Amino acid sequence: MDDHAKPSLVLGIDTGGTYTDAVLLEYETRRVLASHKSLTTKRDFSIGIENVIEGIHIEDPSAIRMVSISTTLATNAIAEGKGKRVALLLIGYDPDLISRFKMQERFATPNYHFFDGGHDLYGREKKDLDLAGILARVNQIKGQVEAIAVSSYFSPLNPEHENRVYKAIASVCDLPVVLGHQLSTKLGSVERATTAALNASLLAVLRDFIIAVRRAMERRKIDAPLMVVRGDGTLMSDEFAARTPVETIHSGPAASAIGGRFLSRLDDALILDVGGTTTDIALITSGQVTVSEDGASVGNYKTSVKAANLLSIALGGDSHIHLGHDQQILVGPERVTPLAYLAWKHPRVAKQLKALALRTWSQATPDWLEYWFLLREPQENLLKSQRDRELVEFLEGGPQPLPEILKHLQILHTAQVGVEELMRQEIIGRAGLTSTDLMHIDGRYDVWDREAAQHAWKVFCQFQFRDQETLREQVWIQMSEMIVHAVVTFLASRPLELGDRQRSLEGTDRDMGRWFFYNSLYQAHPQLETRFRLHTPIIGIGAPASIFLPDVGEKLNSELILPEHHEVANAIGAIAGSVMVEEELLIYPKLSKSGLEVFGYYVQASDERHEFEELGEALAHARTLSQERALGAAIRSGADNPEVTLEELTDGLDTYRIRAKAIGNPRLTR
Repeated sequence: MDDHAKPSLVLGIDTGGTYTDAVLLEYETRRVLASHKSLTTKRDFSIGIENVIEGIHIEDPSAIRMVSISTTLATNAIAEGKGKRVALLLIGYDPDLISRFKMQERFATPNYHFFDGGHDLYGREKKDLDLAGILARVNQIKGQVEAIAVSSYFSPLNPEHENRVYKAIASVCDLPVVLGHQLSTKLGSVERATTAALNASLLAVLRDFIIAVRRAMERRKIDAPLMVVRGDGTLMSDEFAARTPVETIHSGPAASAIGGRFLSRLDDALILDVGGTTTDIALITSGQVTVSEDGASVGNYKTSVKAANLLSIALGGDSHIHLGHDQQILVGPERVTPLAYLAWKHPRVAKQLKALALRTWSQATPDWLEYWFLLREPQENLLKSQRDRELVEFLEGGPQPLPEILKHLQILHTAQVGVEELMRQEIIGRAGLTSTDLMHIDGRYDVWDREAAQHAWKVFCQFQFRDQETLREQVWIQMSEMIVHAVVTFLASRPLELGDRQRSLEGTDRDMGRWFFYNSLYQAHPQLETRFRLHTPIIGIGAPASIFLPDVGEKLNSELILPEHHEVANAIGAIAGSVMVEEELLIYPKLSKSGLEVFGYYVQASDERHEFEELGEALAHARTLSQERALGAAIRSGADNPEVTLEELTDGLDTYRIRAKAIGNPRLTR
């Protein structure tokens, strides 16, 4: 067969919190040829990616014309504090104002420094730039940080000070430097500074990730463009992603929403993606993922980055089922390895759980259902104490239940171990009772050790003197309530605090919102009927969706659609998106020193500024320049024959924004 007769294949990969999924798609027909799941390896994502590529069994690597990947790497690195050390230089910011409102907590780095300079709302210099002070500070700290972020007041209107600082820093050190105006044209100074700091902290992280993916492709003899999913579901080249890694925040959930829309062929729907770690909620309207114009948030950090408007809750197949301090049943938020899997991998654990189920309720307490186990041999420098070494040595003999660990270490409580860092580094894993174990007991998912899950559940139930089947049904109801509550909160854009379910059903709760919520789910009131009705259908994606979501669809009085290949819709979304680039130019008046006379107009791009006498000339130039820049950037980012649309916005006071958007399908190798 000659090359022209070969089908064009594309490979989509999604790295989720629990699984890494891959899909091989025939591009012209959009037919799924193969799919595979592999456990995500957070300590080194490339291991899971290589495993999942191997599981696809690609017969002819030369037929693959594109690889696209969505990743939780940026989100996880920020949430877990794994970004690189960054110095943030703040030019023209008011230190007293920042301190008074505690804005420094939002900067994403404790290493921030204030300097004179910056501009005002019309791009006029507020103060002379303290370049000498900046260089002196950089020389002090350049050996203590791995990147530098620079944010100057009103830099989108005049980036002169940021550009001068960049040139000066480049003359004294070779650290990567990120400029705020290149990431956002929004005027929110704190959000722009946060975005710059986060982007700087992620540069090395995403660069190493892309290199690892490229190496995995090379080992499989795949020579094709590599695309990365942005947080709004669009695609960008790996080169663009390496420069602006902050744009991959929420990349994974955005890919899930795109994949759900692609598989269902519906233009309006609610996407519910149930994974191993989280359930992600997104809305598709008119064929597009709804995007938050306010900027994506990760943890306590608010950015200027456009991303899918979504809500994630800590509920999935691996959510830990355990007892709270008041013996109330809790599901999550922690993710643990299912006992069915641990017993399948380690037969000794299966025997221990069987023996545990034969004990009395006072002997077989739920803490015996928590196991710690060794994931990998640690390097010596990761073991910070003698107790760390004793723990690792003990677990080398196999997984151990928590009471045995405490006894061996001669301590009374897990807080005395300080094991969090070893777990974060994926040296020690934690296993327990999960919803995946319940799926095994129900017979709805049976790939590991069902009998071990049954024994564990028996122990959990007999400790509370509860019937196993009744309690299992209660837990499933509790999980569906959590998802319904999240959907209502997401769509209503307002919080709904829930109290104790039983107290609410008895009618003693005086809060109207909680009463309405529970009465809509269970019709507890003898005269008043209330209900939720979701106008759009629900598209369920993710492996556990068929188990978690039918009850949710029923409670929301909506149709649940589980399209073919919904288990790997996130990986499909990684290749179903379009390449999109936006170029926004600002037009604002050139004022006299008094601010009363207009002498002309500036057209400000990210790296150049032009001056015109008349507003009409400025607007015409901005339209032409923004289209040219957007088209060129889209082509460089991997778009094939992109189309450009133009939007003109006014900010008042003779200030305008011209936004050009270039969109095209990803360009495949020939």
